[in-house]
Amino acid sequence: MVMRERFERELNELRADILKMGDMVDDELKLALRALETLDVSLAKQVQLADKQVNQTRFDLENKCTTLIVTQQPAARDLRSIIAAMNMIVDIERMGDQAKGIAKVIPHMLQHPDSPRPAELRQMGSMVSQMLRQAMTAYAHHNADLAEAVSKQDDEVDRLYAQVFTQIMEHMAHAKDTHHVEACYEVLRSARELERFGDLATNIAERVVYMVTGSLHETNVDNQ
Repeated sequence: MVMRERFERELNELRADILKMGDMVDDELKLALRALETLDVSLAKQVQLADKQVNQTRFDLENKCTTLIVTQQPAARDLRSIIAAMNMIVDIERMGDQAKGIAKVIPHMLQHPDSPRPAELRQMGSMVSQMLRQAMTAYAHHNADLAEAVSKQDDEVDRLYAQVFTQIMEHMAHAKDTHHVEACYEVLRSARELERFGDLATNIAERVVYMVTGSLHETNVDNQ
């Protein structure tokens, strides 16, 4: 009984740490979106610093997962939870990479600050941030229904990305100099980072479904 109570406590601590990591990445994304909106290089640098913390957190939590498996020898259901958690940690860290990718476009866009930033780009940012928060809430409460609802939102993100792509291609076609073309491309790159962020939020939601139900439905998981 004592061993079981200790395991439950450590599993709960792991879950709490993963939720904090999710908050870290959500904050990193919001910082990146502000940098994109304002073309603020100093904010972009803050994003890159924040991403280093996210990376370190990933490795710390992976070590915790490994220690739990080795020392506690969990049963099938508990092992499924730990394995799902390990995969989620990787996905969350990759989401941080997407936020960092947005920050990286800022210096390039400054060469042509009047380049178009479609309204759909802002919508994508809000939506994928919401998807991450909902996925983490689903994880916190073992809510498979909420997790599946997150997955359904990814189609809307893809639709918005397609609209951004079309608009940017039109601007690039009429661009009069190389710098303008390059700046337009960076806007498109930032949209791609957001689209990928949404894919990874969907991955996390599907990990939750697997953790709760033991089955994995159609998903973007590991679709790199």
